[in-house]
Amino acid sequence: MADEQSTQRLSGLEIRPMRASDAGEVLDIYQAGLDTGQASFETRAPSWEGFDDGKLAHLRYVAADLETGDVLGWIAASPVSARPAYAGVVEHSVYVHPGCQAHGVGRALLTAFLSAADDAGVWTVQAGVFPENVASLSLHQALGFRVIGVRERLGRHRGVWRDVVLIERRSAVAGT
Repeated sequence: MADEQSTQRLSGLEIRPMRASDAGEVLDIYQAGLDTGQASFETRAPSWEGFDDGKLAHLRYVAADLETGDVLGWIAASPVSARPAYAGVVEHSVYVHPGCQAHGVGRALLTAFLSAADDAGVWTVQAGVFPENVASLSLHQALGFRVIGVRERLGRHRGVWRDVVLIERRSAVAGT
């Protein structure tokens, strides 16, 4: 999945690399997730330039409807550090359009992403998830993530202190 020609087709979905032309749909889905209050400490999606600058170009994918071409979800990774020792460690985010949740879009995205991460030499994929986001935690655990711990009262979100569950998936291929 490392190049622009690579795609994965699953039950009416095309998992493909994210393009600049996807910006509007990607940011709309991001904002919809932020609006739930269960996805992130962020409250506003960044500009496309801010999003683009913060994500690794080779580890950004969308799930598009094969018939309409509409973006139904996205997944992307950011480096956790610029230090060479952490070159194979990324933090990822996955967001699915509210009308498409619980239909396998997130699973398809995460499955394709993990394969691409292995191919790219990533040995650790990590994320922080609010404990109330049970669907995300269940999906990640089903695909090999483990809970590392809980950071209690890590930050305030909408006036409430929030815990964050730290999860990670260690590659069986890269970094072994």
